[in-house]
Amino acid sequence: MAGKYEKGDVVKGKVAGIQPYGAFIALDKDTQGLVHISEITYGFVRDIHEYLSIGQEVEVKVLDMDEQAGKISLSIRALQERPPASRRDDRPRKSLQDRIDERDADGFNTLRDKLQDWIRQSGQ
Repeated sequence: MAGKYEKGDVVKGKVAGIQPYGAFIALDKDTQGLVHISEITYGFVRDIHEYLSIGQEVEVKVLDMDEQAGKISLSIRALQERPPASRRDDRPRKSLQDRIDERDADGFNTLRDKLQDWIRQSGQ
């Protein structure tokens, strides 16, 4: 493994195994790396099989290498274009205090005061 691959390299490999936590990618006959489930694609991945299959050829980026443990961390997501962030510009942002004031116009009254209000509102 030493000298073959470096952090930041983009290489091709084949999916050699799939586990619930990620996919093992064979980079060559002697070297495998792991693409963690969070590095498959942007967004939530429930089932890796929906994105990858054994024997599939993939392009991956080397994120990190642990020479002592013999582990290589890989990413498919790092080679994808980041999707645009969803924004809610159609309504102005309100502070937490403004939202509290909207929901509870009376503020924080004691339970006794609230009870009297609730009885009046119920029409009894």
